[in-house]
Amino acid sequence: MLAHPDIDLVVELIGGIEPAKTFVLEAIANGKHVVTANKALLARHGNEIFAAAHAKGVMVAFEAAVAGGIPIIKALREGLTANRIEWIAGIINGTSNFILSEMRARGASFATVLTEAQAHGYAEADPTYDIEGVDAAHKLTIMSAIAFGVPMQFAKAYTEGISRLAQEDIRYAEELGYRIKLLGITRRAATGIELRVHPTLIPARRLIANVEGVMNAVLVKGDAVGPTLYYGAGAGAEPTASAVIADLVDVTRMHTADPEHRVPHLAFQPDQLTDVPILPIGDVVTSYYLRMRVDDRPGVLADITRILADRDISIEAMIQKEPPEGQDRTDIILLTHRTLERNVVDAIAKIEALPTVRDTIVRIRMEELN
Repeated sequence: MLAHPDIDLVVELIGGIEPAKTFVLEAIANGKHVVTANKALLARHGNEIFAAAHAKGVMVAFEAAVAGGIPIIKALREGLTANRIEWIAGIINGTSNFILSEMRARGASFATVLTEAQAHGYAEADPTYDIEGVDAAHKLTIMSAIAFGVPMQFAKAYTEGISRLAQEDIRYAEELGYRIKLLGITRRAATGIELRVHPTLIPARRLIANVEGVMNAVLVKGDAVGPTLYYGAGAGAEPTASAVIADLVDVTRMHTADPEHRVPHLAFQPDQLTDVPILPIGDVVTSYYLRMRVDDRPGVLADITRILADRDISIEAMIQKEPPEGQDRTDIILLTHRTLERNVVDAIAKIEALPTVRDTIVRIRMEELN
């Protein structure tokens, strides 16, 4: 099939790296267009694949690789071409979103809901890629490259999953007017590009905070159009097939066009891609939710706020719970204003060293998405 002269286009829906990579590169070398839904392959080897396709004058279409049936690739590459994209924030893994939705709605534990997700077929027998954010990072890497005109750089994506989220943090977030979602976030900052996947507190009033179950949603902020939201089924046979057929139509329609007049694979012509650096997570600026278990005695809060103030971290909101009957320890929950990640990491280490602070401090990043 890869070599047959009567075949113009090859559809690759194998998944994984090999043999998919070998097949795709062989098809391209033989002058055939490719349609693929393989996000892992593109996130890790997309630069090589797109360079080969450009050299041969063929197209690689990959709408189904990100967010299932949602036409987010077409929106970024074509629909928003008049815009300078400022940031993207997406719920782009249905398995994790189902788990978080059920934990919030029913008060169930992570382990319980994960077992249910596997029984429903939403999660694989080995769910690591979904619950640890790797699948979302593959998709985010692709969207970031298109949005900002940079090569694929999956190895530089910061990835943190939901497996360590506790029920009490979901409950406290709700009490403070927030929801916790596993977000993929990429943002154009002053010194580089943020590329990160992690649990995130979002204000409950935001539309994206109310995306439940296995559904996906991608919020894109452009300088001209403002925020736009794309919502729909992010996985499944028919949504994926919908995107594959759309790519087949696009490739067929553009098949006879001069290669120089087609939309480039990553929206920017290959010689216009930039080497803007991907920021390490320590250089990211955002807000934080901090939960700490402390002794219920005078002066504890003063010690904590002094450590934060020394690192230019200001507090936006605070909850201090009454200790349970007969106990002398309580939870303090702090929400910070936007600050540098490395300052927060340093402050957490100092606070955890206080003799009045028990257990490890829980830290979850926050985004207003306004």
